[in-house]
Amino acid sequence: MFLVRRTGAALLGRVKETTGIVGLDVVPNAREVLISLYEKTLHEIKAVPEGENYRKAVETFTRNRLNVCLAEKDSDQIERRIGCGQVEELIEEAQDELHLISKMIDMVVTLDCRVGSMGVPEDYECKVIENDRPIPKHVPQHRPGPLPEEFYKTLEAMTSPKPAEKIDESTSGQIKE
Repeated sequence: MFLVRRTGAALLGRVKETTGIVGLDVVPNAREVLISLYEKTLHEIKAVPEGENYRKAVETFTRNRLNVCLAEKDSDQIERRIGCGQVEELIEEAQDELHLISKMIDMVVTLDCRVGSMGVPEDYECKVIENDRPIPKHVPQHRPGPLPEEFYKTLEAMTSPKPAEKIDESTSGQIKE
């Protein structure tokens, strides 16, 4: 009877006990969940205009991941081939992508920006700040601290011309001191 139980457990496959990530539970049927999410993503992304780079990128990596999930039966192999974490993390990522797709579609509909770059109206003008104009107070500025004095000494030593060295031709090219 003990052998039967052991054999039965081996046939069911290995199920990990924990992901090792706080708050991320093990999903025993992760492959099936991923396949479902990837198929839904490919369906939902069709609402994004065809010429958009976002759509092209999502379709490309989602199809690739779906093909891996269809080809592999074992979660470990899926994780290894995709190379982006555990299957549970991939599930969260796919759910996030679906959420983002719906946000992108809402933004396009709200702004009515179907022509041109997604989410940016065609008549939008970007203000350019010229070098000689002062930066407005509301624009954050990055001002790095001063560099150590040694840095400037090293830089000067590297960029300053070195005195020409005299070569003594009589001693087969050795440098004279």
